[in-house]
Amino acid sequence: MNYKLLIQYDGTDFHGWQRQESDRTIQGELERVLGVLEGHEVGILGSGRTDAGVHAEGQVANVVLSKSFTPEKLRAAINGNLWRDIRIMNVEYAPDEFHARFSAKKKTYIYRIVNAPVMSPFWRRFALHESNPLDVNAMRSASRLLLGEHDWTAFSAAQSDAENRVRNVIDCGFETSWDERAGAMLIEFRITANGFLRYMVRSIVGTLLEVGLGTRDSDTIQTAMVNGDRTLAGRTAPPQGLCLHRVEYD
Repeated sequence: MNYKLLIQYDGTDFHGWQRQESDRTIQGELERVLGVLEGHEVGILGSGRTDAGVHAEGQVANVVLSKSFTPEKLRAAINGNLWRDIRIMNVEYAPDEFHARFSAKKKTYIYRIVNAPVMSPFWRRFALHESNPLDVNAMRSASRLLLGEHDWTAFSAAQSDAENRVRNVIDCGFETSWDERAGAMLIEFRITANGFLRYMVRSIVGTLLEVGLGTRDSDTIQTAMVNGDRTLAGRTAPPQGLCLHRVEYD
């Protein structure tokens, strides 16, 4: 039986999604538990790989099991054997042909920034602290340049194994709100695309932050997108502000 899993995790103490021999990963933890339930090794397929320190509110995976479970019992069994920083939020039966990665049509990431002189400890693990004032309107205007189908070589890791670096950005922009707990402005950058390259969102955010700080302009972003020159893009933003928000399917 093929099962579709909706997963949430605090990525702070994980070395990313992909299984590693000696480090704690999301895939490794899930396969350990599923192997216990099945009585043999089990492989689980995720919608995509999140890097070390990156979180997920809506990661999706699928797993084929020989033993029969109701979705509710499988969720309870997995959660009962996981540490508290990862949880299966929902389980449902999936068609045999469903593949968490290849069946996905769109993904949305959110990057959160606390823009204040002091960083609330409640946001320390889940947002970037930027103490300098940011011109959010300039960042919002620059983000519109990202819309559409582009080659994202300048905004991805040099060691990415993707042969095709063209992706279609469907929606992106900034939302701001006053966060009472932080006593500060919370800025959220949301981006939806048909797929993402490694470090792509974090590179985009790092570049847009420099626009907000007045140290980079929109013309440079356009040139980087056309030329694929990584040196024209900004720094890669740290991982703790990034969260996989949603994966969409037909």
